[in-house]
Amino acid sequence: MMALATFFWGWLLAALLLGFGMGWIAVVHRAQGVSRMWMRWLALLAIALLAASFTKIVPGRFGYWLDLFLVMFALYLVGCAIGSWLRDRVVSRSRPAN
Repeated sequence: MMALATFFWGWLLAALLLGFGMGWIAVVHRAQGVSRMWMRWLALLAIALLAASFTKIVPGRFGYWLDLFLVMFALYLVGCAIGSWLRDRVVSRSRPAN
């Protein structure tokens, strides 16, 4: 994991900042959400990918790419959460009191 942070720190920072930007601009969500069935399938996929990463089932270069993808995706989601939370705090302060 330290090798990923050492060699790809710029890409990891870019994933975090991209997530922050997407979280900042995507606060308003008017589209239909993901169904429960799809949520379960996506959760199962995420668990399978994490299990494959932790058990080192995927060898060599593809395992390295899997680890890099999971770290970058986690940082992207953290950036999204921080950006949307911060945007909510800024917007809620500027709203007039009723």
